[in-house]
Amino acid sequence: MSRNGIRFTDEFKKQIVTLHHLGSTVNHLSSEYGVSTVTIYKWIKELSPVNVFGKEEITARDYEKMKQRIAALEIENDILKKATAIFARKP
Repeated sequence: MSRNGIRFTDEFKKQIVTLHHLGSTVNHLSSEYGVSTVTIYKWIKELSPVNVFGKEEITARDYEKMKQRIAALEIENDILKKATAIFARKP
């Protein structure tokens, strides 16, 4: 959320990033749409596609979500391994 309380939709953010990729400058987009340059640069970083192993493109935001999901699954996996070891013991 910006300082003045305006929330921009994901579609609007994607449109600004697309316009930037098509050649519009950040300063021009900032003055035309009333969004700060810092905010636009943040959107460009978050929403620009990133190549994954040269095959698939994902956004930085999606990449961060994947990393968080992997971390959660690794913790869950460790818990399940420990539980298996406990229940596998013979009394």
